[in-house]
Amino acid sequence: MSPVISAKSLDLTFQTNDGPVHALKDVNLDVEKGEFVSFIGPSGCGKTTFLRCVAGLETPTGGTLTVNGMTPDEARRARAYGYVFQAAGLYPWRTIGGNIRLPLEIMGYSEAEKRKRVTDTLALVDLDGFEKKYPWQLSGGMQQRASIARALSFDAEILLMDEPFGALDEIVRDRLNEELLSLWARTEKTMLFVTHSIPEAVYLSTKIVVMSPRPGRISDVIDSPLPKERPLDIRDSREFIEIAHRVRDGLRAGMEAA
Repeated sequence: MSPVISAKSLDLTFQTNDGPVHALKDVNLDVEKGEFVSFIGPSGCGKTTFLRCVAGLETPTGGTLTVNGMTPDEARRARAYGYVFQAAGLYPWRTIGGNIRLPLEIMGYSEAEKRKRVTDTLALVDLDGFEKKYPWQLSGGMQQRASIARALSFDAEILLMDEPFGALDEIVRDRLNEELLSLWARTEKTMLFVTHSIPEAVYLSTKIVVMSPRPGRISDVIDSPLPKERPLDIRDSREFIEIAHRVRDGLRAGMEAA
């Protein structure tokens, strides 16, 4: 079976008034269907840039990148992915249901189908009964869950998540990590997740991609041996700590080589 996402010798250089900025350099990565892949590395190392390339929002300047066997632009037009940003990005004048309906309206779904999909995705993220609330009436964690529901509403196979829990406190973040794992298990989506947190990357992922400072390169790819079902206290296990150490070593090696 072909990878859902495949990058081969991927480069991206931005031309600026101060000269070229090498955002990504010789990135090689395959992501299989149903994997949960986290990207971790220092700020500016190209984690978000890689996600934006997958989404067709940035154009690589070298190498190849395919998404579901298509170019990223073709995959974007085919609605192959949903995107969750760092901020929830909900429109304050729309209800939660209205925010989730927005991409469905753009895509021309029928009224009956829009109602069904809003109801189903709210249930997926445990926001039943909040359809008529406005974003300002929800906590930060609930707003992010609504943002995830919006990304899931049109049933894309791939979910791209750009550090969606980075601004939340640790207690809320832990709960949403648990909920996200449960959601992934139920939907079997392919997840790409950007984070700066080593424990978050290790807890969530089947594969951890460690990136080095600019130009962004992959310094290590770690296939997690942890079971698919992971209670929070697995973070105290020897296996978890060993993976975390390997991630930390990879980050340190990347910094020293930069």
